[in-house]
Amino acid sequence: MVELETRELEYFMAVADELHFGRAAVRLSIAQPALSKAIRRIETRLGVPLFLRSSRHVELTPAGEALREHGRHALNAVSAAVRNARRAGDTQAHLRLVLKPGGDAGLLSGMLAEYAHQPDARRVDILFSGPTDRADHLRDGRADVGLLYVPFDPLDGLAHETLHTEDRVVVLPPGHRLAGHTSVCLADLEGETLPRWMGVPPGDDTGPEVKDVVQMLHMITVSRMIGMLPRSLVAPAAAGLICVPVSDAPPSRLLLAWNERDRRPLVASFVAAALRSAPPDRGDPRF
Repeated sequence: MVELETRELEYFMAVADELHFGRAAVRLSIAQPALSKAIRRIETRLGVPLFLRSSRHVELTPAGEALREHGRHALNAVSAAVRNARRAGDTQAHLRLVLKPGGDAGLLSGMLAEYAHQPDARRVDILFSGPTDRADHLRDGRADVGLLYVPFDPLDGLAHETLHTEDRVVVLPPGHRLAGHTSVCLADLEGETLPRWMGVPPGDDTGPEVKDVVQMLHMITVSRMIGMLPRSLVAPAAAGLICVPVSDAPPSRLLLAWNERDRRPLVASFVAAALRSAPPDRGDPRF
């Protein structure tokens, strides 16, 4: 038995986000008394209070916190299911490929050309992501396939195939103490200022925040930081910048990824074409 309907969960999530019944009612385009009644009905059905209410304050109970966390995932899953069902029944649907700008290691043109020879080929729409959300595009159905970099992008919930394996280089401004080296190791980079990528939880990197490689290269040019990237993202190097291999950095792999639950021929056909077009020396997929 389903104890909560999707609409009821949407009502709860609006109040949980706003922590104000009036604002939540406006957001939902319903009357505030109707919303309050719906929330009381949900609490009665679940047998637990979800909110602590006073004349001036609304806050979530522990039960409400738990429902907010899992409820958001549930609504996202329902939305993704609807999108996927519609696309599965659409024989003219385009294939959507997500990648970050410049993040194809020079393979995209060959991949698209090979796929175009398929008798069932569809138009391919290219989507450009932010620095960290390509995997989210694939999990929630905004994209069908994507180009991801490991070890940078999370792969949970995704199937994938390796297209290309490459080394990583440190990008330096002219005159940097390491600029004349033929290679460096990770220990050589200790104490250096590295970028903080927008959307990535804070870690050891304390440098300026950047949202893409272009911003990072600008900051390196003016000696505000250094950066470490897969070689293909900075080949050829921008004028005035120096790229030095990092000998003991784990290799970077460019992957073609898709939702592990997606069994559509549309996706399988593109994956097969991409693998045929990839370089024969794709590297060891066990890395």
